[in-house]
Amino acid sequence: MGGGAVAGAYAAKTVVTQFVSSMSATADVLALAQIEIKMADIPEGKSVTFKWRGKPLFIRHRTQDEISTEKSVAVNQLRDPQTDEERTQHPKWLVVIGVCTHLGCVPVANAGDFGGYYCPCHGSHYDASGRIRKGPAPLNLEVPTYTIKEDVILVG
Repeated sequence: MGGGAVAGAYAAKTVVTQFVSSMSATADVLALAQIEIKMADIPEGKSVTFKWRGKPLFIRHRTQDEISTEKSVAVNQLRDPQTDEERTQHPKWLVVIGVCTHLGCVPVANAGDFGGYYCPCHGSHYDASGRIRKGPAPLNLEVPTYTIKEDVILVG
């Protein structure tokens, strides 16, 4: 009886281990966990869209005028108050996930009343810092974890 109990426990452990390991990420999914973008490929004043983890990723090379405009916004007037400095690691580069926080549509870059992003589904307007300024969206565009190293932005 003791031997049967040990064998049963070992079999149960094997089944649980196999089940848990089958739920872990595969190598191709782990490869998509990070994306590396060369900063030189994005001209100043432009926003480029990449696919990252199945979502659009907006990277915007901001002009000095855009930076000045976004830094001068009165934060206490915003629905989701965040300063431009809180949303960027370097003033010239904005990195946000391109999914509207209202119902998940993809906003259009360089559009809207504030020169940032415009969501055509329900009319949300974001500024060039990805902050919600007008429309039904409750929150700013999400800023993913990223680092800037020399001439590369590493997201993820």
